[in-house]
Amino acid sequence: QNKKRVFEEDKSEYTFRTINSLVKSASDLREKFKEIKIRFTILDVNSPSADINRILSKISNKGFKVEHAKVESTNDSKDNMATTMASIRKSFYEAKNCTDLIYFVEDDYIHKSESLAEMLFAYEKFSSIFQDEIFLLSTDYPYLYKKMNNTNILIGEKTHWRTVKESLLTFMTSKKMIEKYFEKLVDMATNRSDPFEKNLHEIYEKEKCFSPIPSLSIHCANINSVFGLSPNINLKKLWDENKD
Repeated sequence: QNKKRVFEEDKSEYTFRTINSLVKSASDLREKFKEIKIRFTILDVNSPSADINRILSKISNKGFKVEHAKVESTNDSKDNMATTMASIRKSFYEAKNCTDLIYFVEDDYIHKSESLAEMLFAYEKFSSIFQDEIFLLSTDYPYLYKKMNNTNILIGEKTHWRTVKESLLTFMTSKKMIEKYFEKLVDMATNRSDPFEKNLHEIYEKEKCFSPIPSLSIHCANINSVFGLSPNINLKKLWDENKD
């Protein structure tokens, strides 16, 4: 995008810091869940090979398995949304190769080091309580506080969680949920809707989705974005902590 983002850095810098934060969080997760198996899959459209090599090295150097899946850009180079949709669509197909939980992450979400562990603790607890698979977000989206929707508050390991009915495209769920709603998810990434995530929101009407309070990650949206920046979190500290 051409609009100014928070911190006003090059687009690649947000991606690198996102990766740094995820690697830190995955390392923390591995410490707390000794038997867990973690695999990264990087979906990429036309990134410079130097950037891709840098990203893959960041991950593999910490002992994590990582795969690079190239996404072909559309014929219309000006249609960024079509290319974005191709990436999202491929991510759902890649998820079919997973065996348990999948976390879809866009390339401008910087995470706290405890994020993934907190999410996994919550997933285990809530799915056991409700005897069903669920959806989890890492971000406390401020725009959802502008709506007078009813919500339920649950306690996780070290944070609270609330039920929500909307999100963007960064979320955790299980392979079972992906298979259950595969056609609807692929349709979302194939046929444009307003909002783009309409199909996902329709799924949340049937399934439980939880968002953390306070946020476990920040979405580095443009500074005038309607989605805004998560409240009650030190944005600059999190940004600085994930610099190379």
